[in-house]
Amino acid sequence: MTVRGVVQGVGFRPFVYALAGELGLSGHVANTGDGVVAEVEGGTGALAAFCGRISTDAPPLAVVQSVTHEPMDPAGERGFSIAESRGSGGTARTLVAPDTATCADCLAEMSDPADRRHRHPFITCTHCGPRFTIVTGLPYDRAHTTMERFPMCERCAHEYADPRDRRFHAQPVSCHDCGPRLRLHVPGGGAADGEPVAAARRLLAEGAVVAVKGLGGYHLACDASNSDAVRLLRRRKCRGDKPFALMARRLEDVERLVCLDSVARGLLSGGRRPIVLLRRRTDPEAPAGPGGLAVAPEVAPRSADLGVMLPYTPLHHLLLGLPGDPPGPRLLVMTSGNLGGEPIVTSDEDALERLAPLADAWLMHDRPIQVPCDDSVVRVTDGEQLPVRRSRGHAPFPVNLPRPVTAALAVGGDLKNTFCVGEGHHAWLSAHVGDMDDLATLTAFDGAVRQLTGITGVRPSLLAADRHPGYRSVGWARRNADGRPLHRVQHHHAHVASVMAEHGLDGGEPVIGVAFDGTGYGDDGSVWGGEFLLADYDGYRRLAHLSPVPLPGGDAAVRRPYRMALAHLRAAGLPWDAALPCTAACPDDELKALAVQLERGLGCVPTSSMGRLFDAAASLAGVCHHAGYEAQAAMEFEAAAVGWEAGAGGGRCDGEPGGRDWAFTLRTTAGEALACDPAPVLAGIAADVRAGVPAGAIAARFHRSVAGLVLRVCRTARERHRLGTVALSGGVFANSLLSAACARRLREDGFTVLRHRLVPPNDGGLALGQLMIAARSGADAGVDGAGTAANGRTGAVR
Repeated sequence: MTVRGVVQGVGFRPFVYALAGELGLSGHVANTGDGVVAEVEGGTGALAAFCGRISTDAPPLAVVQSVTHEPMDPAGERGFSIAESRGSGGTARTLVAPDTATCADCLAEMSDPADRRHRHPFITCTHCGPRFTIVTGLPYDRAHTTMERFPMCERCAHEYADPRDRRFHAQPVSCHDCGPRLRLHVPGGGAADGEPVAAARRLLAEGAVVAVKGLGGYHLACDASNSDAVRLLRRRKCRGDKPFALMARRLEDVERLVCLDSVARGLLSGGRRPIVLLRRRTDPEAPAGPGGLAVAPEVAPRSADLGVMLPYTPLHHLLLGLPGDPPGPRLLVMTSGNLGGEPIVTSDEDALERLAPLADAWLMHDRPIQVPCDDSVVRVTDGEQLPVRRSRGHAPFPVNLPRPVTAALAVGGDLKNTFCVGEGHHAWLSAHVGDMDDLATLTAFDGAVRQLTGITGVRPSLLAADRHPGYRSVGWARRNADGRPLHRVQHHHAHVASVMAEHGLDGGEPVIGVAFDGTGYGDDGSVWGGEFLLADYDGYRRLAHLSPVPLPGGDAAVRRPYRMALAHLRAAGLPWDAALPCTAACPDDELKALAVQLERGLGCVPTSSMGRLFDAAASLAGVCHHAGYEAQAAMEFEAAAVGWEAGAGGGRCDGEPGGRDWAFTLRTTAGEALACDPAPVLAGIAADVRAGVPAGAIAARFHRSVAGLVLRVCRTARERHRLGTVALSGGVFANSLLSAACARRLREDGFTVLRHRLVPPNDGGLALGQLMIAARSGADAGVDGAGTAANGRTGAVR
């Protein structure tokens, strides 16, 4: 019998051993490059029971994807054993388990003074602990992990070999005597005196920033209730106002800060332990914690959400304190250990060098991190999870594909980069890589590609990349094509294909794709981003889009949303009234230069971006004029709308806004696509600002107006093309308020709505769509002399 799926490192062989013993069967079980292989012999009834229960009774962390078996001549074995691991004899194709949070049993042992693993920072068992980030090869055995350098002591070896023990064949097993060692490094003093965790807790309580080595990289930690400490970390990291994530000791502490439902509780306390973005509590009746559990305002300024997570390693639990420990910080800022734009730091040597300007001390250990892996981030929308970053706890678990694909590598985009390899009915997405504008990130990308293709056994015969001519990911694909076809996939087509793939659509019928984001290279060379497409995997047609406006100065308009607001006002024929916040925010000299720039079209590329329209509306309403991080204006605009709703709803987390909608003007263009003109919306915002309407009310009204536009255009598409499925994708749909409003209106009107649940709607999910389009079209797409195929045959869709 061969069992494939996530069946290594999750206690599957001990489970098979116990099951065979219970049924009185003889034989053996072993890890191979293909999965788990068992040879069993015994009575017919017992064998039938074994074949049935091997899937239904599998261990909790196992994911059985297939079971195949064939009859053999009895070998006359006596008893049942776990045999030595062996290769597959061909290409390895098994699934490595993601890293999993410390289980309740291990946490209980770590908290028990009578247990030999009391306060052991690396306690683990078959049901929890590191997997993906320590794997160096397959099959998954200790010799193929970074635990190889730590020989088991006699007592750990006994547990490892005892079928009755929870640590039976648990590869990362260790104890105080034989496991990795902690140390606290302080500049100038080497290793700090005293127990490392206790010393680190004292430093945190005193306001220090401590670099903490985690599963997939270093965090930078400080006391989240200490404004001075948070400001210090923010200043050192050049973070601007971008929110920090929090780690709380217990779920009860989280409940005092944010609104929780059953889905959020499950995400926070489950094995994956992502950062969950949740609405701050606004009701005065929110439970208060002893000692005044508080979050410094500098943690997430002007944000309606807090990003919170619970401890997922033994070291985290120790750092936040076990029962009976001396008082210490109960909430920690936990942000990625890196400088802005660089990949997360994983090695101790890099940590001491690259984090030197950021940290006051380093809490380190000597177990190497093989695979970088940032924390995953999710939101909860309409009672379902919406991924924002898919990384630790998910990678490298595959996405099942509705149709088979050729062995391929899709390199994704340049922002929030995640790449994807796929073959047959499976696609494996990498952990979060980051923004491809730094040499260190490109180097990390190289290593991650080698690692993921190695553990999946995919040998790509083609590559897929975005159509943007300046993307660094495209440059990487060109340099590494090595004679293989490189298929260029239109950005928004890839977004729509991504959500189609994760929902299992085989592409037999097109969908109405709504792709809203900040930037995507369009077929006409302009910046797209407010797109309505008629799409399947083989092609797309542009049904509608926002009316294009000039993007004055490119990135300068992104960093200064008031420039985008003024460009939109000029395109709408509306005056630059000095009383409007966006006009007041623009220095006089810049205002004069901008007028000339827009009049003459100097340094202005047209854009139909919905992300830029959100920027313009946020500045016009007076919410945000300078963006220190990606999508800051849009996020603060959403926060203003949420705050208005919560106030109108009496402090509820689900309050509904009041007010009227503004209507976009729809016009048919020469290409028969609808142009959606926001001029009436902008005029409405300007009128409300002059009338003194609160910014939150304007923000809520704008969100509803965009949702109204989506419904109108989708109705038109349904009438013209007789389609009833709408796919929502693109980074703008990470906006929970907008996503929920669009989905609700569409469903009430009879549409089937597809939203992301497995991969992010932003560019972190782009590679999945690229893979589905390019690897299916690879057989028939034309390839030019440079080995590049331009897919997206826009006439292919009816």
